[in-house]
Amino acid sequence: MKKWFFALLVSTFLVGCDSNEVGDVSLGMFTTKDIKLNHFKDPIITGVACHVASIEANLSLSDPSDSSIACRQTGPITKEMIAKIDMSDSGEVIFKKSKSVLFKSMKIRRVLDKENQTLMYLAYSTKETSGSFKHSLSTVPLWGTKAYNFQSIEN
Repeated sequence: MKKWFFALLVSTFLVGCDSNEVGDVSLGMFTTKDIKLNHFKDPIITGVACHVASIEANLSLSDPSDSSIACRQTGPITKEMIAKIDMSDSGEVIFKKSKSVLFKSMKIRRVLDKENQTLMYLAYSTKETSGSFKHSLSTVPLWGTKAYNFQSIEN
């Protein structure tokens, strides 16, 4: 029992020490919940930065599933970068954060909309809450970048 409690304490501490955190907004004096603001860069499309807001319940074994995401172009996006990504309809997970001790996590998946030449970033919870899987979407159009009209590299 002591080992389990120690592991829980250490993991709670490590989650609180997130190096990607750029903001922390308290939801009030009489609550233990905060809105955490995190940033991350797409590991392949390095010209895209995303900001994610999610609620963290400091004294709970499970954080709420709600989250919000906003992604923007912050640097160059090239055809070579686009050529390296998963172009399947389901895309690929590029970020993951644990939201509970047991199996719930928030994931961010990059999906390419080839027809509209737009990168889509989907933040979602892996556990159903109140009859719904919570999710949020942000898009980054390739218009005006060196990657626009990337289909020419696929041929």
